[in-house]
Amino acid sequence: MKRIYLNLRIALRSLTNFKLRTALAILGVFLGTFSLIIVSNLSDSLRKKTEKEAASLGKNLLIVRSGVVRRFGAQTRLLSEATTLTTRDAKALIESSPFLSDVSPSSNKSFPVRYGDVTLTSVLVMGVKPNYTDVRNFRVKEGRFINDNDNRNLNRVAVIGSEVADKLFGVKNPIGEYILIWRVPCQVIGLMEEKGVDISGFNQDNQIFIPLNTFLRRLVNKDYINSISVQAIDEKSIPVVKAEIEDLLRKRHKIRKEQKDDFTVIDLKDVMALKTQAMSMITVLGRVAAVVAFFIGGIGILSIMILIVNERRVEIGIRRAVGSRKRDIILQFLIESAFISLSGGTVGLIASFITTIIIFMLSDLPFTVSLTGLILSFLASVGVGILAGIYPSKKATKIQPMDVIRA
Repeated sequence: MKRIYLNLRIALRSLTNFKLRTALAILGVFLGTFSLIIVSNLSDSLRKKTEKEAASLGKNLLIVRSGVVRRFGAQTRLLSEATTLTTRDAKALIESSPFLSDVSPSSNKSFPVRYGDVTLTSVLVMGVKPNYTDVRNFRVKEGRFINDNDNRNLNRVAVIGSEVADKLFGVKNPIGEYILIWRVPCQVIGLMEEKGVDISGFNQDNQIFIPLNTFLRRLVNKDYINSISVQAIDEKSIPVVKAEIEDLLRKRHKIRKEQKDDFTVIDLKDVMALKTQAMSMITVLGRVAAVVAFFIGGIGILSIMILIVNERRVEIGIRRAVGSRKRDIILQFLIESAFISLSGGTVGLIASFITTIIIFMLSDLPFTVSLTGLILSFLASVGVGILAGIYPSKKATKIQPMDVIRA
């Protein structure tokens, strides 16, 4: 321990003689540690957010959309509309497959909504059945949701999202009040819990739910629907359920082999996978940047250690002459290089932690600290210091006392 302490004192004294070069070498390790931890923390946070968004849409969920829908990343776009999807299709699906847990037909369209003097020009109105909340993981905060009696009797009732409630009513309790959806007055019977934005970017709090039959008869006067939410019994059954849905609907819609489907089955797991792949690419690029920064830091440490060896030939020769062993010289220079790298790593860790807190405070991302990022940054700092110190320390051991005396 005395030898280590002595070598550490010598290392600190030596590094203070080269303040600028030492600071530049520390900066490289600092940037590597900083970027590695920040990228790891953000990647873990985005992954958690994606999983949370997928879970908020519903468990083991498939969405059957009428018409042809194409995915562009996490976004979906309707390319052509069809009028063949009906509530009878939803009933046939639940009756045909043992791998289905539940199905919930629905239809939607944007309408102007008014309460008193306040008018919202475009709000998504959803016509749904009572089981929609179970299939799509929605919860009522106040009041109640639509029931079978509302749907059967075409009752003009509505359950509103939290953002709609804020815009129309402010701090006033909306339960029992009447709102005008296009030309249809509806009584507010419930207020939904906040859901936020889903993985497609849609604000789930800016919508209104009314009975499906009321929507079809009183608002759009149609007998077909936009979509069916299908819940599989477990995650493993999703591919089987998807194939069964496509086969059954093609038969029911009398689609021949050479014809294209007039519906689209969307697997939300695929959407989440695309988003995860995009995040993985960002993570890889961030870690590549960290590796480059560590490499630059290692080059900086190597150069300053070689400079220190050349500047301290007399000191090293005298130490060898009075009895210092080669391993003492090697240990001294390894301690110096390790001190530089660990100093940069420590400053990078503290700065990245503070920056992470600031980022999470300014965004809606869940707070998380990546243990993997911390371990990798520590190992990288130690590795850079040791690797960068090996060559200069070996070079220092080749200095002979007689050569120094002659010089």
